[in-house]
Amino acid sequence: MRSDYILEISVESVEAAKAAERGGASRIEFCSNLRVGGTTPSNDMLKAARRSVRLPIFSMVRPRGGGFFYSEAEFEAMRHDVDAAKEAGMDGVVLGFLRADGEIDVARSAQLVERAGLLPVTFHRAFDECVDLGRSLEDVIATGATRLLTSGGRPTAPEALGVLGELVRIAEERLIVLPGSGIHAGNIREVVQKTGASEYHAGLSSVVRNAAVNIRAFEEEVRKLATVLRDCE
Repeated sequence: MRSDYILEISVESVEAAKAAERGGASRIEFCSNLRVGGTTPSNDMLKAARRSVRLPIFSMVRPRGGGFFYSEAEFEAMRHDVDAAKEAGMDGVVLGFLRADGEIDVARSAQLVERAGLLPVTFHRAFDECVDLGRSLEDVIATGATRLLTSGGRPTAPEALGVLGELVRIAEERLIVLPGSGIHAGNIREVVQKTGASEYHAGLSSVVRNAAVNIRAFEEEVRKLATVLRDCE
């Protein structure tokens, strides 16, 4: 039996972060506006989260919802957001860029990876917008990112288990492939068996509506997910 799987839980409030910690999460992804896939939280929220939980916290760095091709002004804002995450005591950042043609923007992503310094960088689901995921995986690796959060090019990870397993296989030790989207206690065992990943990401919006209000239900779903994952072979 393995006990070393990592469970990252995505939240947009301090109370949800605390609930995720109580429920057995391994790491927090802290965002604002999860309804649009997450945007950069305010500095005050990052600092409040850091004071409130002991778990590692990765901050989303994304200036707005919508597409992932950013203007120079937005890119400059993201530079400052990486600095703010470091100053707030975050343990990592989550970001990603596409070029105008829809391919991974290796150059800009690499600049922010370098700016993050010792903080690990997760390249987020902008990757899932790409057409050739195999080629795009190599591009993400070239940015210097540590992790890739992906649903395998489909709306949810359980819809793309074969693709995710292949990405894990190709990446090997060069990059941690982090399956995410649509994962919960009822399907995590199959996701583990068919992808072979070592880390998993969940926001649990498919089983808990409005986690910020339903904190107890959210905590219980995190606990159920963490328990099943802990027991996976």
